[in-house]
Amino acid sequence: MKINLTVVFKSKPEHIEAVRSMLLNLVEKSREEKACLQYDLHQGSGDPGIFIFHEIWENKEGLDLHDEQPYIKQFVADIPALIEEPAALYRTTLLQP
Repeated sequence: MKINLTVVFKSKPEHIEAVRSMLLNLVEKSREEKACLQYDLHQGSGDPGIFIFHEIWENKEGLDLHDEQPYIKQFVADIPALIEEPAALYRTTLLQP
């Protein structure tokens, strides 16, 4: 069963470019994973410190494998110092394909 995720990050103002760069790196690497069906990054138009991922994963096993990747573990270790609050993660169901 597909897994849809939306993840929201709020960068500290002085770290917007660093966070943007880190997140773009995640896009590049995550899209190479077999179970990754979609991995899009958006940046706030009115607030450039807001970053939003929309992810679709083939299944739970694929998402679990993603979470174990060394680049994800490194990101999880590095990002807290650069963001204002913990990321908000939402698991959703597509209502209308």
